[in-house]
Amino acid sequence: MSATSSSSPSSSSNTQSLPRAFQRLAWSNLCAQSAEQISLAAAPLVAVFALAANARDTGLLQAAQTLPFLLLSMPLGVWADRRSRRMLMTLAESVRVCAMLCVLLLVLTHALNLPLLAVLGLVAATGTVAYNVAAPSLVPSLVPREAYANANGRLELARSVAYSAGPALGGVLVGWIGAGWAYGGAAVLSACAVALLAGLREPPRAATPRRHFMLELRDGTRFVLRDPLLLPMLLTAVFFNLGFFILQAVYVPYAVHRLGLDASAVGVTLGAYGVGMVCGALAAPTVARRLAFGRLLIVGPSCGLLASLVMVATLVVPSFWLALASFFLLGAGPILWVVGSTTLRQAITPQRMIGRVSALISTATYGARPVGALLGAALSARWSIDVCLVAAAFAFVVQALIIVMSPAARLVGIPEQSAAAC
Repeated sequence: MSATSSSSPSSSSNTQSLPRAFQRLAWSNLCAQSAEQISLAAAPLVAVFALAANARDTGLLQAAQTLPFLLLSMPLGVWADRRSRRMLMTLAESVRVCAMLCVLLLVLTHALNLPLLAVLGLVAATGTVAYNVAAPSLVPSLVPREAYANANGRLELARSVAYSAGPALGGVLVGWIGAGWAYGGAAVLSACAVALLAGLREPPRAATPRRHFMLELRDGTRFVLRDPLLLPMLLTAVFFNLGFFILQAVYVPYAVHRLGLDASAVGVTLGAYGVGMVCGALAAPTVARRLAFGRLLIVGPSCGLLASLVMVATLVVPSFWLALASFFLLGAGPILWVVGSTTLRQAITPQRMIGRVSALISTATYGARPVGALLGAALSARWSIDVCLVAAAFAFVVQALIIVMSPAARLVGIPEQSAAAC
């Protein structure tokens, strides 16, 4: 595997038009991600304002809503390599529709409680897991290699819009109209995602010999752990998600009780994360043209570290604007990381195992989310929310050091797939 390549992020892929099949995937992705963000924003708000939850409760709720990433990513990754990726996403998103409708029914009948909210949040998250595993695996079969970065940028821009509007909309709906409408809106968006996937034609793939499930998992794991570029990318993402979800686990009660924010203001600060993602996604082509590929990969973790320090500053100066700036930075920089790291993974991973590799990375990185949420719940219960914010900042320091010291940071362009990997 070469550390440099003639391929460049500033190539014509930035301007190349993308196939209609990919356009359907991008719009479906926008609907699915929006549904996820509305429900994720609504859950802790409902827990705090309607169910009198404390920081420990919201931490456990966050853990439940992210647990499917740890439990289901690898099995769904093997599915994605064996069967239709479109069908996998369709079935999982349909499950999310049913879960959101169940929450709506429980709200309308005044039967909702914290355990039910957590269980249905866990079920709904299967749609997100399927998208995270299958969509990056589907991209290489829908667009040419030179358009990978452009396609990933489009998917991340759609996700950025969802992250921008979803939390703010969820907060407004819960604060003004009630939780039921937030979950009803999420169900409608998920149903739209299913409808768009139904019209997507997935290209046929070459048949590959079926082997034992554990052998296929082993191959994908070995490929990632032995690769000098993918391993540091994996570790960086793990520590980023660990720190982010320590923060996410306690942020809503912290914002309400320490920063003095109401539901709408909390939604706005959370929505700043998505606004930052949109700004980062729009700036990505310009940044990619001006920076070497490895330098591009450093931007996101560095912004994450700065964001965590800004949030720690609210312990001294409680401020809506500092919280807003922190979430904006958490979105603006790391979106460049997502585009770059996904492009790198697609470029150097053989097609026959891209689903498993994507699943392993999802398992490790998103699996850090429930761990971070549980850690946030434990730290807030044993000590205080202040300790949680400092612990989150420490995790962001670690992820920044890992990527800066890795060979990935020295890449000039997008590397080619090695002969051994083919």
